[in-house]
Amino acid sequence: MKARSHIQRRGRFGLRSFRAPPPLMLCVIYLCSILAGAILLRLPIATETPIGFLTAVFISTSAVTVTGLSTVDVGTTFSLFGEIVIATLIQLGGLGLMTFAVMVLSALGIPVGMPQRLILREDLNQTAFNNLTVLVRIILLLAVSCELVATAVLAVVFVPEFGLVHGLWQALFHAISAFNNAGFSLLPTGLVPYVDDPVVNIAIPALFILGGLGFVVIGDILQQRNWARLTLHSKIMLTGTAALILWGFATFAALEWTNPGTLGALPSTGDRLWAAWFQAVTPRTAGFNTIDTSAMHDSTTLLTMLLMVVGGGSTSTAGGIKVTTLVVLLIATVAFFRRSASPSIFGRSLRLEEIIKVLALTTVSMLLVFTGLFITTISHDGDFLDLAFEITSAFGTVGLSRGTTATLDPLGLTVVMVTMFAGRVGPLALGFFLATRVAPRVKYAPGQIYLG
Repeated sequence: MKARSHIQRRGRFGLRSFRAPPPLMLCVIYLCSILAGAILLRLPIATETPIGFLTAVFISTSAVTVTGLSTVDVGTTFSLFGEIVIATLIQLGGLGLMTFAVMVLSALGIPVGMPQRLILREDLNQTAFNNLTVLVRIILLLAVSCELVATAVLAVVFVPEFGLVHGLWQALFHAISAFNNAGFSLLPTGLVPYVDDPVVNIAIPALFILGGLGFVVIGDILQQRNWARLTLHSKIMLTGTAALILWGFATFAALEWTNPGTLGALPSTGDRLWAAWFQAVTPRTAGFNTIDTSAMHDSTTLLTMLLMVVGGGSTSTAGGIKVTTLVVLLIATVAFFRRSASPSIFGRSLRLEEIIKVLALTTVSMLLVFTGLFITTISHDGDFLDLAFEITSAFGTVGLSRGTTATLDPLGLTVVMVTMFAGRVGPLALGFFLATRVAPRVKYAPGQIYLG
């Protein structure tokens, strides 16, 4: 009996039995990528002017988490090599590091085993294993196609201004950054000079809207091509995204129309409408701006923060709590006031388990934002709204800034980096634990508490 128990203990605690959970492995992969990116960005060949290690880590974290926050001017600080490193990190982080790993394994003829599929499932925010490799191919094909088409379109604007080679690189970099919802720009003032350019105002938002919808939704549309046959997830994403865009556009235009620091400074109604359109869609984790974000009214700033918290869709390049989470919360709230025991949408009911999941995700997200803001206010005595905006932008992996990030001390920058990392990887890891069912060992008698 003793020998048998010893063997069981060895089997339970031995090296063979130790397996890191997929969320932990996913975090390690992202951390290693951030460290590798920081080392590359610190190389003399990567910069025009030397940068510190903290700055390199910050830029690498922002790129891998497809956020776009920066403490330096990317276009003047980094050389072409450094810009290529940043673009590569954006692509890796936006499409998912495991997506590229599976692509390499498939190209080498190496079968994708169950450990890799577990991590890939978390990276793509899926709950099942079937069709994961098919989804990877869809993601890569869609990303490359969209970015190449957008590069050709944006070249119409950038090539005449910067020349053939530099203009094409500007077009490609902004296409990669936009599709992956990163918000990095090589221009000192971002896309502000193109506030009235129709090509930029259509091509760039089209990229981050497509990237933010999610690869599952786009694949579903391409396959079904019929609203009635679309999945419930696709219907919620499409209607929720359209509603948020229209609401954001109308509200932003109404609040900022006469603001001399933003829309009020533009000469024509058309220019104001273009700017309002762009700023209504960019908080959905894209991070580009065509107006001075720091000049917005407080009310518009709060509107932008709300959109940043919501973000885009699951299996997308966007961050935030996701559109589906917001929709489920609203549906559950309406069902409560209607005394409905079975919340439903588009002829489908929502399970209690799904509602509890979105409640857990939202609660953890809010705690993360509040904790990050609390610590940042301790180390930085700045405007509270500006600090809240930066932390919210970091959590939603948006990249919009009111100019506070560059003024933060090392503790503040560390908090922003942790928030960016948690905003990108955290929901994936949390989703794993929420999807893991544990059978209750003991059932307790129901109790009563008073709410409200």
